[in-house]
Amino acid sequence: MKKNFLIFWGIFLFVSCARPVKEVSSISTPVPGWLKPYTINGKTYYPLPSAEGYEETCIASWYGPGFHGKEAASGDIYNMYEYTAAHKILPIGTYILVTNLENGKQLVVRINDRGPFVEDRCIDLSYASAKALGMIGKGLTRVKIVALSEGERIGDQIVYRNKPNIKFNNFYLQVGAFKYYSNALSLKMKLEKEFERVEIEPYYKNGTTFYRVQVYLTNELNLAFKLAENLKSYKFKRAFLVAK
Repeated sequence: MKKNFLIFWGIFLFVSCARPVKEVSSISTPVPGWLKPYTINGKTYYPLPSAEGYEETCIASWYGPGFHGKEAASGDIYNMYEYTAAHKILPIGTYILVTNLENGKQLVVRINDRGPFVEDRCIDLSYASAKALGMIGKGLTRVKIVALSEGERIGDQIVYRNKPNIKFNNFYLQVGAFKYYSNALSLKMKLEKEFERVEIEPYYKNGTTFYRVQVYLTNELNLAFKLAENLKSYKFKRAFLVAK
């Protein structure tokens, strides 16, 4: 009986000592809000700790008026006229390059929400993003996603959680696309009076060549956003940012 009592007492001491150590450990390493797992419709999603090297080819959808003005997962108020998107697991604040694989259009957007929670879709684009990518009428489009950098916009600054993973060297503002090269050249020559570097990029679709006119901005993402927003506010209302 005495022997059994000693064994029991020893187990009690071990458990009593071990439990506080576990609790202290969990308290000292809290999980950031943007990294916490969450459950939707009985399925649990585990956000990635980093967007570095992330690439994905999948089906994109878009969301608009029904969510406009409501709070997004990031705490932002969803604005369907901003270039944002929802993704299930990419870190909130990640900037990605989205390429519409059906027409070749590209756009840089920021992840500020979670979704879409439909099995065959990987990203929900804002109305403005979907419009710029030419997918409003169709609704669903096959796209390629490439992570550019990981950070949060605070005011007019982008604050990175870690070193940005920029895979692209240059950022442009696409200001027009033409079926005829002469029209693209005419716009290019006009813009060269104001901008140091203007390029024409051919794009081939269904046997037809289209010509995109793009104004070079910078090789730094934060500055590119500032310049793009400024130019769009007074000169190029329908332009959008692209990366190369």
